[in-house]
Amino acid sequence: MILLTSLLQIAGTLLQAGGSGSLGAAIGIGLASIGAGYGIGKIGAAAMDGISRQPEAAPDIRMNMIIVAAFIEAVALFAVVVCGFILK
Repeated sequence: MILLTSLLQIAGTLLQAGGSGSLGAAIGIGLASIGAGYGIGKIGAAAMDGISRQPEAAPDIRMNMIIVAAFIEAVALFAVVVCGFILK
């Protein structure tokens, strides 16, 4: 939710500034956040499916799900930071 608020603030600033490079960076931030949300959603769905099929493997599946979700969040944060540097 905080990321969405930041995106809206950046979009408002871009409309005032009128820079096309800045607009590309803002679109990149949006795509990174949407992609991360989609990826984590797919991981959660697959993990729940796996746990429902093999309940005895739940701790291992849960641990791997959290690790992969953390990697996706790290890549999304990196993309947002890089796009943020483009904005400045």
